[in-house]
Amino acid sequence: MHRSVQRVRYPPFDHENRDPEGIPLVEVLLESETPPPPEFKIGNDKSWLLEWRPVREKDVNLPMISKEVTYTTLPFLMRTRNGWYIEPDPLHKISRKTIFPGVFTLVTALLLHALEPALINIELIPNDIFTSISIGPLDYPLMIVLAFPVFMLPILVRVLANIKDIRRQNEYIANPLPNPEIEIKNVSTEFVEISNIDLPKGIVATRARIQVGVAIPEREVLLRATGRRRIGQPPPGMSTELPERRITTADEHGTGVGESLPMTVGRGRLLHLEPMRIQDFGPWELLRDFPLKISGPPNPWPGTIYSAMIAIHWEIVIEAEKDGGLKMKWVRPITVDFPSKEIGFQDLPIRSGRSEA
Repeated sequence: MHRSVQRVRYPPFDHENRDPEGIPLVEVLLESETPPPPEFKIGNDKSWLLEWRPVREKDVNLPMISKEVTYTTLPFLMRTRNGWYIEPDPLHKISRKTIFPGVFTLVTALLLHALEPALINIELIPNDIFTSISIGPLDYPLMIVLAFPVFMLPILVRVLANIKDIRRQNEYIANPLPNPEIEIKNVSTEFVEISNIDLPKGIVATRARIQVGVAIPEREVLLRATGRRRIGQPPPGMSTELPERRITTADEHGTGVGESLPMTVGRGRLLHLEPMRIQDFGPWELLRDFPLKISGPPNPWPGTIYSAMIAIHWEIVIEAEKDGGLKMKWVRPITVDFPSKEIGFQDLPIRSGRSEA
């Protein structure tokens, strides 16, 4: 058996509002039949961190876990990050941007209404804005009547976007696309060379890129390493466990809080691609002439490796458009060897957990 140390501080779903140092740094002594990969550290101890290194004398008291280490893509990633995906409707992004203006407008209207007598006495605001209008047998303050539709706008836009998304998903389920045939020659952390792409009829590919991300750590391992029970209070940064029928990667492990994906059709696999919270990209390359070299991310990342705590996942993403204007992505996991050069950098690229962002 081989032993190594893993140190992880993975960003929670709402990481924008969290201080990384307020999230526990999880350290484990990993025992596996497969030798560990070359040592690497990405991130830093005062922020989000992923470190995999040899065992040192001071590590003897760390909690020990016996888990598989593999270079084969994990089943849940093959299920959720492999194949064709539909782009969420752009209205989702508009809906999220209008939440703050809607709430601010309604709160301001309520505050002005509450202060109406004082404001009239000091003649600070014209009396006209405090007019009431009749709707049926009752009178309502004009300000609130005008503010309420602004407050409801994000909800209405979101509902409309979900209806359009569900319609597109049902259309795809009724007429699914076969996977493209892609020939790959060379694969490394620096570039991937594509010899040719043969797309199904009715699809036009526009561009492609390489991206690398880190999957969410297994919930059971995090609980064991932090000394928490499954039925007890989870540690900071982790939500209450959700039902097993939930199929998004965040919800599977109970580490997501909020809506990571727009509304999905509950038949078969997901048709929206869930973002990874730690993810880095190479530049987009136009799909014109082959063979084509697609550059990897600029940071010195490790190669492909999967374990319960740290799972480095590489993939090719192709943007395409179906007849009728439906924007889609095709995603394929790739296995990338560890580079011979030094691995590591100080600042992890953290992304929003929401797909529309």
